[in-house]
Amino acid sequence: MEFTPSKLNTFLFFKLPSAFWSGVRVKAISPTQCVATVKHRWFNQNPFDSMYFAVQAMAAELTTGALVMYHIKKSGKKISMLVANNKGNFSKKARGRITFTCSDGHLIEEAIQKAIATGEGQTFWMKSVGTDRAGDQVSEMDFEWSIKLK
Repeated sequence: MEFTPSKLNTFLFFKLPSAFWSGVRVKAISPTQCVATVKHRWFNQNPFDSMYFAVQAMAAELTTGALVMYHIKKSGKKISMLVANNKGNFSKKARGRITFTCSDGHLIEEAIQKAIATGEGQTFWMKSVGTDRAGDQVSEMDFEWSIKLK
């Protein structure tokens, strides 16, 4: 699969339909950064008039996972990937369009190189930060990814 926002959003439709129907969309991807957005609306709300935490987690995880998939494909090796752990922090009600950004692409390259060199599984933490239109942080999610050569 080519890594463009359009291809990743098609992937969402077929492989992660709950994220797709909740409104999560990839807007940009590069070797170092992935950006996804989701808009607060009736379908993804909680009873407190803001975006449900799980919708925020889906968008945040996507920004980290898309980067992992990108670098695995670039490596040319068969590598499995799995979320081993996650943490979330919510600092403000998520209303309107929320943009999630992960800029940890450099961490994946290092982990893949080490996994190939040693043949051992590797784990690493990646951060995705969600901000509203005003630029205020609404949430911060950390995902521990585990990769291993197949």
